[in-house]
Amino acid sequence: MQEKVVITGAGGQLASELLRYADRAFCCVPLERAQLDIGDARALSDRLQQHAPRLVINAAAYTAVDAAETDADAARRANELGPANLARACRQQGIRLMHVSTDFVFDGLASRPYAASAPTAPLGEYGRSKLAGEIAVREALPDALIVRTGWVYSMFGNNFVKTMLRLMAQRDELAVVADQVGTPTWAAGLARALWAAAARPQLGGIYHWSDAGVCSWYDFAVAIYEEGCAAGLLQRPVRIRPIGSDEYPTAARRPAYSVLDKTGTWRDLELEPVHWRQQLRAMLAQYRDGSHADV
Repeated sequence: MQEKVVITGAGGQLASELLRYADRAFCCVPLERAQLDIGDARALSDRLQQHAPRLVINAAAYTAVDAAETDADAARRANELGPANLARACRQQGIRLMHVSTDFVFDGLASRPYAASAPTAPLGEYGRSKLAGEIAVREALPDALIVRTGWVYSMFGNNFVKTMLRLMAQRDELAVVADQVGTPTWAAGLARALWAAAARPQLGGIYHWSDAGVCSWYDFAVAIYEEGCAAGLLQRPVRIRPIGSDEYPTAARRPAYSVLDKTGTWRDLELEPVHWRQQLRAMLAQYRDGSHADV
């Protein structure tokens, strides 16, 4: 018998990959924001009672990092109030909850990968709202599973990889920040990890997930160009110039170091780490061979 799973944030890049890679053991109910506003506690409780899932995967989030600085209320509604509502409703109805969070809960001052237990210190409204969501989930539902990730991209939605491909097809030169370091995360790999976690109901607490390896945004852009050319997605020469964060000011401060320690996650989920460049190559092959999934 299939286990029913409600996936919030349907239409987003992670939810789209979750649907593509769902195991046959799970029956997915994807809900877009128009169908389920997790900021509305009563409507949320009613909708969960209607579907009666065994598991909820919360892939809904406000992810506009810079816009959150001036739109903090919207960020808090999606990233704090919504997860709090979900956790309370799941507790009341006996539903397991898996919640996706972010590397932006850290300040980026570390020099080694952040453990799940490392002290948090977000730099901006987006990170603060996501951390508040984590705290609310853990207080309402201590057994919930929280998975932090970062630098997420896929063939779906808007993300750094697709933006770079578009700009590289239009321009002769790009300047990309070279002093912010992290690890790209192909949403398909994250989806597989979440389904592996879903199959292990004993898991709870905070876990980290991204692909293996480390790079700067500049390194990532260079790899996108090289792999994009190899895949036949790009045909013209482009100069990619490394710059400092001070040359590309943004409304929100970004962590200089966003590398997450995934060793415990790989162990508990029994998954082999895959290097981010290998994952990028696989995503670009899908992007080339598919319909570009521009949704």
